[in-house]
Amino acid sequence: MSIEKKSIEVGSLEWFYLQEKPEKPADYPPVLFLHGIPSLSHSWSAIIPELASQGFWAIAPDWIGHGRSAKPDKRDFAYTPEAFIEALDAFLEALQIERFSLVVQGFLGSVGLQYAFAHPDRIERLAILNTPLSTNAKLPFKMQQMSWPLLGDMMTQDPLLVDRLLEGGSRFVVPDKDLNVYRGPYLATSDSGRSLLMTLKNLQMPSAMAQIESGLSGWEQPTQILWGVLDPWLPLEDAKAAAKSMANVEFVELPEAAHYPQEHWSGEISESLLTFLRRR
Repeated sequence: MSIEKKSIEVGSLEWFYLQEKPEKPADYPPVLFLHGIPSLSHSWSAIIPELASQGFWAIAPDWIGHGRSAKPDKRDFAYTPEAFIEALDAFLEALQIERFSLVVQGFLGSVGLQYAFAHPDRIERLAILNTPLSTNAKLPFKMQQMSWPLLGDMMTQDPLLVDRLLEGGSRFVVPDKDLNVYRGPYLATSDSGRSLLMTLKNLQMPSAMAQIESGLSGWEQPTQILWGVLDPWLPLEDAKAAAKSMANVEFVELPEAAHYPQEHWSGEISESLLTFLRRR
């Protein structure tokens, strides 16, 4: 099989997602991949086939307000962590997924951690790639600017913001074929920029990071942290401190990777994830 591009109506919201189901399913729960800002489900497209080839059903949605998923008006969707968590729960119910392994990355991927702490009984295993884990974490300055009045309205309507964030965070040139996927929603509709603006304004970083820091210290499910050491926004030291607070964790350093490690180091990440996810 190959990666499928799918859409599903869940209540009033349409979710876009990538998935690949294995030709020979193994006795593993599905794996859900959640992206950060401004990356999309596409960022997992090199990893999904690797997992499917080993018997895993792999699913990667575009968050509501992002990519090819619905971009509701702020009057209809609050763009808060609580709103994203509620929408994600409904998405999983629509796909009839009860228990799964979760892989998160980045700002907004952090909402996936908040979901996990609210529903620990549904999480088989947890993998974390360069996601804010500490009350020390702050939005990168450019993302902060995108949430400001007037300036943010202008910045989030510029498709080149994708280039600046992805290449600034990864410290590598992102190929045009990938940038075209990430820029596409901003070229297609101004709603993409407005949804990004509302997401950045409503991430509630101080309270969200306090919740995540507390949640990690009491987390018991098997966890793997894969960390791009060269991340310009989230220091390695904070990630290691978070790992030390956890009971059942393994820490993998990716020495040449930065904030979006799945973009350029998919082979290493796939290998590490498979070893972790197949463990009994």
